Amino acid sequence: MKVNKKSWLAIGGIAVASIILAGCSSSNASDDSSKDDSSATTLTVWVDTERVDAMKGAVEAYEDKTGVTVKLVGKDNAKIKDDFIQQVPTGKGPDVVMGAHDWLGELSTNGVVAPIELGDSADDYLPVALQASTYEGTTYMLPYAVENIAILRNADLVPEPATSFDDMIAKGTAAGLATPFVVEQGVEGNPYHLYPFQTAFGAPVFGTDAEGNYDPTDLQIGNEGGFEFANWLAAQGAAGTLNTDIDGDIAKTKFTSGEAAFWLTGPWNVGAATDAGINVAIDQIPSPTDQVASPFAGVKGFFVSSESKNKVAANDFLVNYIGTEDVQLDLFKAGNVLPALKAAADTAAADPIIAGFQKVGADAVPMPAIPAMGSVWQYWGIAEAAIIDGADPTTTWQKLTDDVAAAIK
Repeated sequence: MKVNKKSWLAIGGIAVASIILAGCSSSNASDDSSKDDSSATTLTVWVDTERVDAMKGAVEAYEDKTGVTVKLVGKDNAKIKDDFIQQVPTGKGPDVVMGAHDWLGELSTNGVVAPIELGDSADDYLPVALQASTYEGTTYMLPYAVENIAILRNADLVPEPATSFDDMIAKGTAAGLATPFVVEQGVEGNPYHLYPFQTAFGAPVFGTDAEGNYDPTDLQIGNEGGFEFANWLAAQGAAGTLNTDIDGDIAKTKFTSGEAAFWLTGPWNVGAATDAGINVAIDQIPSPTDQVASPFAGVKGFFVSSESKNKVAANDFLVNYIGTEDVQLDLFKAGNVLPALKAAADTAAADPIIAGFQKVGADAVPMPAIPAMGSVWQYWGIAEAAIIDGADPTTTWQKLTDDVAAAIK
């Protein structure tokens, strides 16, 4: 995906110096949703409450170096996006907000975010993180973390990784397990978790244009590979290897109790497995074809408000402070999610669990952030669940494709 590489950093120091006055203030983690418009020396930064402490080092360093006061506000992660969209047009929102890359389509459509200039530092980030931070050729997010699913393997039950999906089932069965493999589904399905298998059949949701942007007019979910995937889903449902009775809690229980040898899930569940005494190894997602199984990547980062009166200072704070190895490692320690900065990611990968997710993430693709993706989610999981439960795969997948195409139009 094309990235804007204008040399912002070459003028950043001068520009910041020209708009700020000296003055320092300690960070404030109270939930005050308005910024101090009376002073050009204040940046208000919204972060989720679990990341406030991890941000304090960057805030203090920035305040000491520039004299800009940074007002750090802890927000409920479930409300932060909607509050941001509502408050930016009023001029009372923050200068900077923490969020997820799949907000980009909505934030851009609402006109509430400003471009970020990474300058020469663009190449310092993992490619998938940079791609996810860019929308229609413009970078809008400073990434700090990359998250994807992978296979958690009980290395005591199965000492070696599986070489394919069928090999995974065979290895788990040979270990004497009635449920060799689990993945969260539920009655409404879970296409996020099944997407690696879909990509292995050559059926991404959308195609991409010449610059790597997702193209909402190029609906690939209904190509020949999509129907092959639907047939595979039906076969797995009939064999019992995929089961809509398995929700997230049941999948977790089966793996942590030793009833399943393989669990397709994310880093958020590693703690539950290790706390249960499972000897966890992280493996590539075994493909049902001869093609790579590519999961979605979710990228977290920071956006600059389109109505910020201090855009230059905000950009400087993100690129030159949040975009440093020390700060990205502080954020990693707060969430245990792979840093987006290459140097920080390599340091974090000294942990074999993180290294495993990093390896799988090298094959990941950004979850589409385009508005048309909303038209996919509302039909996708229900169709997959129906196929797993015995519905005709061809007619069900065709209806999914038709419904999505009509919704996008």
